[in-house]
Amino acid sequence: MRTVIAGGHGRIALRLERLLAGRGDEVAGVIRRPEQAGDLLAAGAEPVVCDLETATVADVARHLEGADAAVFAAGAGPGSGAARKETVDHAAAVLFADAAEAAGVRRYVVVSSMGANPALPAEPPAGMDPVFAVYLRAKGAADANVSARSGLDWTILRPGRLTDDPGTGLVTLAEHTGRAAVSRDDVAAALAALLDEPRTARRTLELINGSDPVVEAVRRVVAG
Repeated sequence: MRTVIAGGHGRIALRLERLLAGRGDEVAGVIRRPEQAGDLLAAGAEPVVCDLETATVADVARHLEGADAAVFAAGAGPGSGAARKETVDHAAAVLFADAAEAAGVRRYVVVSSMGANPALPAEPPAGMDPVFAVYLRAKGAADANVSARSGLDWTILRPGRLTDDPGTGLVTLAEHTGRAAVSRDDVAAALAALLDEPRTARRTLELINGSDPVVEAVRRVVAG
């Protein structure tokens, strides 16, 4: 299986790359800066230099040709302003989906965010940082665009508050989990398990640390 990951140098993406490569899959990571390539090679991934903020659909589709799955794990990052939330968290996710369709890659998994909502008011709720509100709107708009597509077998994963704690391998995965934290290790493990289970297509799922082993949590979702 060959998987191409947008945002290939991100903290979740590098973990996912190590997992997929470690089990013998082919994996490529799309990165913006050539100097990031060494970290991907160390993770067992093929680095693909392509700036999703300036690339065309045709540019990106070339990198997706022959892939079995595409994962959008890119993000503007916590230090970025509102404008890049739109160009990366929204527009790049849509571009990557367009490219996946153009390349004939049906399986498309999105790393979104709990609370993503395209209809979040322009005036954010009391106590919410305005840039974070833009981020949630951008993620929500991307999710809405992807979930309306019939040409993709999409799954949208919305993790809770991300931590760098060591993974436990124990999670709660459901349409609604309630708010809590989840380690990036366990998000990566959940993404790998979702890629393995095509019956999770056309589902939007939340993820937090919990009590179910990751593979069992995915089975529970499929079983309903």
